[in-house]
Amino acid sequence: MESFWLAVTALGRDEVFIVGLALYTWLVRPRGGRDLGVAFALSYLVNTALKYGLDLPRPFTSDPALASEAARATGGGPGLPSGHAQMSATLWGGIAAQLRRPAFTAAALALVAVIAASRLVLHVHYPSDVIVGLLLGTVFALWAARGDFPLEDLGRWGVPVVVLLVSLLFPAGTPRELGVGLGMLAGFWASRPTFTPPTDWTGRLIVAVLGLTVVFAAYFLLAALPDALKDLPLVRALRYGGLVLLATHGVPALLRRWLPQETGRNVPFTAAAPVR
Repeated sequence: MESFWLAVTALGRDEVFIVGLALYTWLVRPRGGRDLGVAFALSYLVNTALKYGLDLPRPFTSDPALASEAARATGGGPGLPSGHAQMSATLWGGIAAQLRRPAFTAAALALVAVIAASRLVLHVHYPSDVIVGLLLGTVFALWAARGDFPLEDLGRWGVPVVVLLVSLLFPAGTPRELGVGLGMLAGFWASRPTFTPPTDWTGRLIVAVLGLTVVFAAYFLLAALPDALKDLPLVRALRYGGLVLLATHGVPALLRRWLPQETGRNVPFTAAAPVR
């Protein structure tokens, strides 16, 4: 039975979030995906700050026998709040809040609930860790639906530059989550997706397969950098910021036959309004 819960908890990994954010942006709502990405990055950073700032133990910290070695491997770092619970709630809850489709909302809630439950069943989090994570994730999911992130003027590049400068303040050995969160924030903040999603299933399949191939090829290529280099917060931030821009601008440029640019619009890029 543990193998089932390990498979479920794997749905809270970064790679799954990359797939979810990319497919939603390419195939459903490009501008909504950008807003969700900014909220997701902010949620990621808040989770990291609280987790390492509070430095609270996990259930197996005092009694390793509570969790198997495989389960403990899914629980790096301190306990509160649960990253799996918070980030799953942010991503799937954010998509549900933007789309406002009852069937998807029910499926998203069920997915988040089972991922959160897996953290308890595997004994890698206390109930309080999971509850706080879910509450924080809900806050950022609702924020993602509002689309209140500035999109024009100096802020487009000014904010990412400041974010990358902040990453310079941290030494090598800083928790990886910090560089990941800063990089995602810089990348999504600078993103301006103005392409149109494909409307036929053939186009969607082509974009999904080729787009994810490109993104993960870059992901694993950058992961092959020497440890002494890739573990620097600035380098990690640049890696993830670059991956975001590759997904939001590079892939649409490569697949412009299926992701054509919007035409007949002379208005500035604005956030997507919620679907009603």
